[in-house]
Amino acid sequence: MDLALEEARRALEHGDVPVGAVVVLDGKVIAARHNERELTGDPTAHAEMLALRDAATTTGSWRLEGATLYVTLEPCPMCAGACLNSRLERVVFGAPDPKAGATGSLYNLGADPRLNHEFEVHQGPGADESSRLLTEFFRTRRRTSPHPPTR
Repeated sequence: MDLALEEARRALEHGDVPVGAVVVLDGKVIAARHNERELTGDPTAHAEMLALRDAATTTGSWRLEGATLYVTLEPCPMCAGACLNSRLERVVFGAPDPKAGATGSLYNLGADPRLNHEFEVHQGPGADESSRLLTEFFRTRRRTSPHPPTR
């Protein structure tokens, strides 16, 4: 989770919401990314999506069976869907997202037996630091911008 937090801080360098994600397979980091929506103008450039894409490129397969995604903020529905589709084994997130969380807060896409895959979800590591980064980011944005970015 420390590496995911480092990635989250990198997002601040270009005005993106500080969320970082890391994919680990067989004890090795195979991808590490941060949010780039503001940087690229791409609404799908969430840290999780970018990290999963890089992990698939690294492994040469979209199937990331046995891999774990560490992310500083609970995944949204889009990102949780990507976790399902990539066949991740588990997702570990720091801060819960009561407004958009799809791995426990609003929905739990990782544990829905009606879907074609399920993955473990663990919450907690890095929660305090993740929350602090997000709170400070949005506090600053509210003071300086009439339209702060979301997630």
